[in-house]
Amino acid sequence: MKKKKIFFILLTLLFIISILGMSNFNNLYLIKQISWILIGLLSFLFTKKVNIDFIIKHSFIIYLINIILLLLVLIIGKEINGARAWISLGSLSFQPSELMKISLTLIYYKLLKDNNDNSFLSLIKIILLFLIPSFLVFLEPDTGAIIMYLIIMIVTIFNSKIKKKYIFGIFFLGILSLISLFILYFYKTDFLIKILGTSIYYRIDRLIHFKNNYQLNQALIYIGSAGLKGHKEILYVPEAHTDFIFAFLIGRYGIIIGIIILIIYLLMDLLLIDNFKKNYLLKAFTYLFIFNQI
Repeated sequence: MKKKKIFFILLTLLFIISILGMSNFNNLYLIKQISWILIGLLSFLFTKKVNIDFIIKHSFIIYLINIILLLLVLIIGKEINGARAWISLGSLSFQPSELMKISLTLIYYKLLKDNNDNSFLSLIKIILLFLIPSFLVFLEPDTGAIIMYLIIMIVTIFNSKIKKKYIFGIFFLGILSLISLFILYFYKTDFLIKILGTSIYYRIDRLIHFKNNYQLNQALIYIGSAGLKGHKEILYVPEAHTDFIFAFLIGRYGIIIGIIILIIYLLMDLLLIDNFKKNYLLKAFTYLFIFNQI
């Protein structure tokens, strides 16, 4: 069986599991899920038909459009749980911060492909392309997306031809800044809040005391008590239909469904890695994030 067919069989299984999960909630969530599956498939077909070189050529325009969307979300975005990160399109909504993962990958790919410069200026360009969307997403706030941008940037830097002394110099400054931040948190709290505000303080506090997170603890309790068959009755899990859908599925249908999902993702990742070796990196990465939205 061809690898592409295996990939789409695995993808279809994820579709079925996702619809099964959403069927436990109201019809609106189910309709949204099916709608995003269809949009994801159409996006895939569009990406497959369009010449990838054409997309790479216009990566800067795509990046700028995404920056505009990030600005718009701060002005007209829908606020959910204290975060203004969503743009509504009727009954559907999307996060521009998620699309930026693709935009960053595209523009970094073009930068590495076209630029053989190993100067410090090239490193600054890569960092600035990371900092602009990160600042806008920070205002939403969406710390998780910023971490993903950071990973994409680090991978890009270490795959560039930039001199190692520049790279290690920047990373040394970054680590030094983080250490200084944590020193201020533990020993100069008032000064930290004064110069950076309460928002930074509470985010650092959440990272350090992540074990005390109510949502996380509820999800872990639901998973730990599920057993092989899951709970007969639906128990409360915060954000069960979004951030904690994996925990909800295990709690509802048992630990087996969780193992199946992990195996599916593992096999899909292995197939994507195989594509990387064949120089289909950009397409594979794009497909991965398109279906990540599903």
